[in-house]
Amino acid sequence: MAVAAPPRVSSNPALRVLGDIVSERRAQGVFPPGPNNFSIARTQQVAHDPLSVLLPLYEEHGPIFSLRILHGRVVFMLGPEANHYVTVSHANTFSWREGSFGDLIPLLGDGLLTIDGDHQKRARRIMLPAFHSRQVAGSIDVMLEEAGAALDSWAPGQVVDAYGWMRELAMRIAMRALLGLDPDDGGHGREAALAFEEALSFYGTDFPKRLIRGPGSPWRRMTRARAEIDRIVYAEVEARRANPDSQATDIMSMLIQATDEDGTGLSDKEIRDQVVTLMFAGHDTSTSTLSFLLYELSKNPHVLEGLWEEQDRVLGQAPPTAENLVRDLPRLDMALDETLRLYPPAWIGPRRAVEDFEFGGHRVRAGTYVNYCSWASHRIPEVFPEPEAFIPERFTPEAKAALPKGAYIPFGGGSRTCIGMRFGQLEIKAVATLLLQRHRLELMPGRTMTIRQMPTLSPTGGLPMRVRERAAA
Repeated sequence: MAVAAPPRVSSNPALRVLGDIVSERRAQGVFPPGPNNFSIARTQQVAHDPLSVLLPLYEEHGPIFSLRILHGRVVFMLGPEANHYVTVSHANTFSWREGSFGDLIPLLGDGLLTIDGDHQKRARRIMLPAFHSRQVAGSIDVMLEEAGAALDSWAPGQVVDAYGWMRELAMRIAMRALLGLDPDDGGHGREAALAFEEALSFYGTDFPKRLIRGPGSPWRRMTRARAEIDRIVYAEVEARRANPDSQATDIMSMLIQATDEDGTGLSDKEIRDQVVTLMFAGHDTSTSTLSFLLYELSKNPHVLEGLWEEQDRVLGQAPPTAENLVRDLPRLDMALDETLRLYPPAWIGPRRAVEDFEFGGHRVRAGTYVNYCSWASHRIPEVFPEPEAFIPERFTPEAKAALPKGAYIPFGGGSRTCIGMRFGQLEIKAVATLLLQRHRLELMPGRTMTIRQMPTLSPTGGLPMRVRERAAA
């Protein structure tokens, strides 16, 4: 059954700030403990190094605390119990759309990341069949073909930006597997890729710059790129509705054909919003996760040797099948899980309370911004000893099953668990497997990595690495 469109959210920054101030005053000072003074320095620290703020506050105040960031006070909830509370047991207490995810609406529209309640449940119900494990496995040929072609240009001794390389590769895979567009056709595929990169760059700029709305601003460039994306996607939807292809396996074609239990399908706008959301969520996360995996393997050669032994035993030099990647490479699975623990791409879960609630002995009023943070929660030493170390054995099946609920949430939790999780994991493992069958990558001498947080965790300035033959000592 169709539901009314989600309520509009203003993209006017002045109205947003004013609304935040009014909402905080209505809360009448009911906030958990934490620093409440206005501080530009703290705001900058949260923007560029949030762990150095959040983890000490967790040690001081426990799993719930608040702090003022720029003009507004925000409640943070960290640790397994807090994560489970926000994402599973009391998920309906919180809104995604009215939290910071609302900032994504100007690009994504009303996609899964920016809708709540009946809107989200209906969209997810219609979309789930397109992400069934069998459907996702059907994308493996595209992933392997694109990864193989991207690796063919590498030569021993060459320096590559592993992050930039994977970013381009992930975009090509997304264009083909998600949108069914050819990035080499010189037409819609290439145009969509360029426009999407331009639009995404808006969310990588500093927050104050994102507030500017005049000519030449990042906002204006983003809206132009969004208009180009809309032109391409709507044209594709119209063409595919006019000439349906029951054999098409790309996600957009499947969403066009998908229906709810009562036979209703997604509107053109809903399809546009969902595929752009999937592009946003899948492109950046796969890029960042593979980059961080390669970084950690270069620092932990004993883990890399274990992956090679597993590859040789299971695959030899043959390319992996979907079944290999899902079932037969447990060491790779553990290395990926540990990478996602240290560097969860969607590192923060911004929400807004839609009703009063109590947690950890503190009452929080409706209208308050509430964030959980998987990046900080994954580094709590009581849950993960030696939290800064790369130890894939934390994720043996037995150890993973023994973790408390909410301890490990790189893809969120409950009914909002990332719908594209299987697709992203398969893509990362496919690319990593082909790469490691041919090469090893070395960090550049003296290279230290810093991390930027927007729109997802990623290495600042890319990740230059030197290509070596796999067999080289």
